[in-house]
Amino acid sequence: MFGINIDPPFVSWIQCFRNLVYLDVGDFCDQRSDNGKCSFTLNNDNITELAMVLTQLESLILGAPCSENTCLTTVACLLAISVHCNKLKKLMIHFNTTNIVDDFRNILEDPQFQQLRSLPRCPLTALGVYSIPLNLHAPGFDDYYTVVKGMADIFPSLTYCEEFGEIWIEVSREIVDLRENPW
Repeated sequence: MFGINIDPPFVSWIQCFRNLVYLDVGDFCDQRSDNGKCSFTLNNDNITELAMVLTQLESLILGAPCSENTCLTTVACLLAISVHCNKLKKLMIHFNTTNIVDDFRNILEDPQFQQLRSLPRCPLTALGVYSIPLNLHAPGFDDYYTVVKGMADIFPSLTYCEEFGEIWIEVSREIVDLRENPW
């Protein structure tokens, strides 16, 4: 399905396929075509709407995440996906990491997310993050562990972040360690 614009009208259109199990829209982020900016135009509300309707999804691939960090989605949409798509085993999606530590703190502490956090989550073990930048302090600092704890909370079965950067490998290791040795 190359050449499809993944935008709010696409989300509205795809909702008629309520029993969809596999959605792969290919690699659509062509940074060369939009002045070097990410072409992923969905926001958290669009992704939440998609997840609430397509609850049977086992695989959701919304293009290979890029390194631009200009998309409108944050880790908050990952929680909605994990809760509503409780059969999901494979996920690849853009999400902005510019304020990832604050975004995770908000999810972990804000009462509006408490109801979602009390619900069962999907069995996802690998998350495709690829080129998504992650700029954190070295392991041992609060920001780093906020991300590790946040990822483990959203995806309780997560063991691996598929990536192109060493920091995501470290986050994956710490998530596994957190499950084996809770803080």
